[in-house]
Amino acid sequence: METKSWKAIKDEVYGKKGSVRRDELERDFEGFKIGLLLRKAREDKHLTQEQLGDLIDKKRTYISRVENDGSNLTLKTLYEIVEKGLGGKVKISIEM
Repeated sequence: METKSWKAIKDEVYGKKGSVRRDELERDFEGFKIGLLLRKAREDKHLTQEQLGDLIDKKRTYISRVENDGSNLTLKTLYEIVEKGLGGKVKISIEM
């Protein structure tokens, strides 16, 4: 049995990079990663979701949704969570 790389599987199942389906997969994955990064940062600060929500005037359920799927997060809220809630800095880059 031939072993395939993750890239080869993505190319086969979702299409080559630049295709609509593949780009959608990549965007969704980036949102997922943002949620994981926010959860780790919150846990590193020893905050509960409720405590973080209180710091930025959001409900615990909202923090949970962001941590499980960061793709629907506005930049304003991202800055509030990271800077106001967690005491960190947001760095964003754009690739062309």
